[in-house]
Amino acid sequence: MHSWSKNDFLQKAHSWVALLRLDEDIEIIREKLLAHINSLLFEKFSVDDPTIHDLDRVMIRDCANVLRNILMRRSEKMANYSVLSALINSVKNDIDELSPSFWADICHLIDGVEGNIRLHETVNFEFTHDHEYSGRKAAILRSNELDKLEAYMSEMMNRYESGLSEESVRRRISTKKRILKILSSTTSQWNDWRWQIRHIAKDAKKLSRMAVLSGNEIRRVEESCKAGIPFGVTPYYASLFDTDLSNTRDSAVRAQVIPPDSYINAFNDKSNEHYVSDFMLEQDTSPVDHITRRYTSILIFKPYNACPQVCVYCQRNWEIDGPMAAGAMAKEHEIQESIKWIEDHPSIKEVLVTGGDPLVMADSRLKSILDAISRIPHIERIRIGTRTPVTLPMRFTPELCKLLGSYRIPGKRELCVVTHIQHPYELTTDFVKAIDRLKRNGISVYNQMVFTFFSSRRFEASYLRRLIRLCGVDPYYTFYPKGKEETIDYRVPIARLLQEQKEESRLLPGLARTDEPVFNVPGLGKNHLNAWQHRDLISINKDGSRIYEFHPWEKKIADQKTYVGSDIPILDYLLRLEEIGENIEDYKTIWYYF
Repeated sequence: MHSWSKNDFLQKAHSWVALLRLDEDIEIIREKLLAHINSLLFEKFSVDDPTIHDLDRVMIRDCANVLRNILMRRSEKMANYSVLSALINSVKNDIDELSPSFWADICHLIDGVEGNIRLHETVNFEFTHDHEYSGRKAAILRSNELDKLEAYMSEMMNRYESGLSEESVRRRISTKKRILKILSSTTSQWNDWRWQIRHIAKDAKKLSRMAVLSGNEIRRVEESCKAGIPFGVTPYYASLFDTDLSNTRDSAVRAQVIPPDSYINAFNDKSNEHYVSDFMLEQDTSPVDHITRRYTSILIFKPYNACPQVCVYCQRNWEIDGPMAAGAMAKEHEIQESIKWIEDHPSIKEVLVTGGDPLVMADSRLKSILDAISRIPHIERIRIGTRTPVTLPMRFTPELCKLLGSYRIPGKRELCVVTHIQHPYELTTDFVKAIDRLKRNGISVYNQMVFTFFSSRRFEASYLRRLIRLCGVDPYYTFYPKGKEETIDYRVPIARLLQEQKEESRLLPGLARTDEPVFNVPGLGKNHLNAWQHRDLISINKDGSRIYEFHPWEKKIADQKTYVGSDIPILDYLLRLEEIGENIEDYKTIWYYF
């Protein structure tokens, strides 16, 4: 990949360089640059230049909007950083502290606003324009192009192996037999969710008995446990690990539970107050113990704050001690106080029962809680937030599914399950059976995936959506990873999530792409990324990370502050993709998603 530097900017941005070198006050330079941008925009949209494709012309507008935003004094104040000052120091004063990632993003923006982008001259598909052909001839030609586009999409998806493929099923049957032999157990015991919980691997020694781990992975698990990082893997989920370490099919599976060095180092950094903190500011939105309320009609109720298995990047790692941790169950009087609070607030129409994972409670305990919630007249919907369909599918016994279904009163009350399926390789026949049991009892199931690095390759997330829809699960949300410092290895540029939504997910039929991309803003809630009106790109840090101002969902309804946060440098992300064998040319449009 090209190595970006200040020289690229000097060679590309002659007009910009001349203005930055003026012997003028910074505010004069700012005004002249803004005038230059406006002049370029007026020129490109006033003159019918046949050398510029209409869709490339739109990107001139987009880049102009971004650059104008970055040059605003308000943006500098919010970001606590001035791109203009950095450019002046670098060009005029020859003080260059800016990273290759910074220069890469700036140069792409300059190329955009100057009209040097020609993305639509090298497209792979040529759809017939209406004025060239009409009627059946046009329809046939368009259909042929659509066939090519679908073939391309299928080819990209076929790079990823599903856990439902015949090879995967055979592989995992063999792994399961090996684990049962090691644990001196039977298939009947394996299918008992309580047996699975009793045999959770909570350290490297136990996990390495069930799964083949590299020396580096063993070290990281040992260091995680020593540092007190919540760790646990069910035998079932361990059977999803491949025994052949030379392949990367299961990279996303391993990344879910084995912390990277960056995570461990952040945890061990005692000076880092950002870690093991309530990053999402749930305590600031908790009117009573075990309840979080950010929105008008729905709240989160957390009666059990532990899971059978802990995801590395869990947003609630600040309050989860470990898998099935002692004391995770809320005290009875606390549960009653929480339910009484819900009763006293008729504005609440929906309760999300989560944690932790509430489905590790016994049926009787779960029933007592759901009974109490369902007796509240104003509750129209109960959601169960759980990852057990993926980590512990045998939990969905006929008895449990019948119990959950019993709370449905068509036309009056709904009960649904919201889960977290992260990758196609997590899908199994056991998962399919669990979902089918729920569906047969009238339970709708929705998925919230997190768009991490390990699920962000071309068409990887789209393939997941396509498969889970066939299993009976509706795509619901695609989350941008939390901006927590310790989860740096999981995060991607916001631009990549936007690119995925517009260029990959968009090719799927509507029912397979019902999810929305969101950035969960600390203390405020979900910021939908599907429209510019919800955010502004206000700056680019010297490391190349873009800085955004996220607007609150209450905008135009109630007084609320905005939130400023940064993402991952695009160049850094692309280099990392290149390291794992991706063709970076496939991602070239990423620079023009904002």
